[in-house]
Amino acid sequence: MDLAALLKIIILLTYLFPYIWSKDKRPYLKMKKLILLALVFFTAFSCGDEVKFNSPAFQGDRENELWRAKAFSASIDTNGFLTITGTNNFETVKLTVPSVIESTFITGDIDVIEAEYTDGFGTIYSTTNRPDETVSLYPELGEIHIEEIDMSNRTFTGTYKFLAFDASGLNSVGYTNGIFYKVPLISGEFPTNPITCIDVEIDAATALSAYEATFTGVTFIDSDAYFAACSAYTNALIQQRTYCGDSDGSLQTIIDGLGDCELPCELATLNVEEANSQYSIATIGNYTEKCAQYLGYLQDQILICGDVDGSIQLEIDNLDCADSDGDGVADVFEDFNGDGDIENDDTDGDGVANYLDNDDDGDGVLTQFEAKDEDGNPADTDGDGDVDYLDDNDDGDALLTINENADPNGDGNPDDAVDTDTDGVPDYLQA
Repeated sequence: MDLAALLKIIILLTYLFPYIWSKDKRPYLKMKKLILLALVFFTAFSCGDEVKFNSPAFQGDRENELWRAKAFSASIDTNGFLTITGTNNFETVKLTVPSVIESTFITGDIDVIEAEYTDGFGTIYSTTNRPDETVSLYPELGEIHIEEIDMSNRTFTGTYKFLAFDASGLNSVGYTNGIFYKVPLISGEFPTNPITCIDVEIDAATALSAYEATFTGVTFIDSDAYFAACSAYTNALIQQRTYCGDSDGSLQTIIDGLGDCELPCELATLNVEEANSQYSIATIGNYTEKCAQYLGYLQDQILICGDVDGSIQLEIDNLDCADSDGDGVADVFEDFNGDGDIENDDTDGDGVANYLDNDDDGDGVLTQFEAKDEDGNPADTDGDGDVDYLDDNDDGDALLTINENADPNGDGNPDDAVDTDTDGVPDYLQA
């Protein structure tokens, strides 16, 4: 019989006894005193129950039934993680958060925030275990709310709720209306500088700036740098969500938007556009480099964006970056007569087409070592309209280059060219 029912009976008796013993008042008065004593007793019992609720405690509704811990404690490890534990000798609930601060921590999404229940058979249910894909969840996420940290008395007060799964992800245990009240710290010390919400907000802002710098105001976006900065920003956002909460889901939306941090299609396309712009104005001096650069970004674009209509692959197929003779002049620049056929261009008449001839003018100085300007483009030393690599008399004097000892050791490199007047200009370049 509960307290409310007993009180009803007592009240009813107070009305009945005057009529039962109406001729003799003494039994009535005696019974009235007994009833008053009973009321005092039950009132005291009720107050005692309230006192117990306001004493250090750890409890919650497990699957809609009250669960109470008989023993409870808190500990702080060397990393600054706080764990609050309650046990009734058969079952244990552990609540772990990564910082000793008054805040709300979301369980079920971050491994460093964990609610764990161990049943009487030793089976562990944890919020870090993900449910099997066949399991419907409600609610999926829980929370551990550190409401008050009493530094003087070294106690923790707060609330919790969670849904935890076993290792298989098929079985779960849920707690609601969880309360821990003035649970004492028995192991570890309060950190001097625990991580706070402000700390992680500053870190996230710094990471965002670094992330944006990888694709804002740069000529080309480096995919490796982007991945590293994006990953760092994602981790900073996760930390922010961990320590600050994310009641409106805005942080999770940003995290989801960053995805796996691979370079997105729109940025890969910007790289292609810039590479094409540089390629389209390439000269002999930088054509091979710019063509290879454009080719590389086109290949990246296919990998990242796909190529549904085949247009990107067609562009790659039509791209000619070759320098068949390795003389520094790409094949596309070796069609001197402009008829579209590089096979019939043979400047020195040696029977080898220029695109396959590493000494196009046959003057003994290999094309790659002929004079160039500051941009790496072929130079015309004597100003006769023919650049040196196509001119067999580079200085325009009466002697052909091959007869001016331009390459005494015959290796094609004019570093050992004769300089008769020792003025720093070899004879084959001085009229």
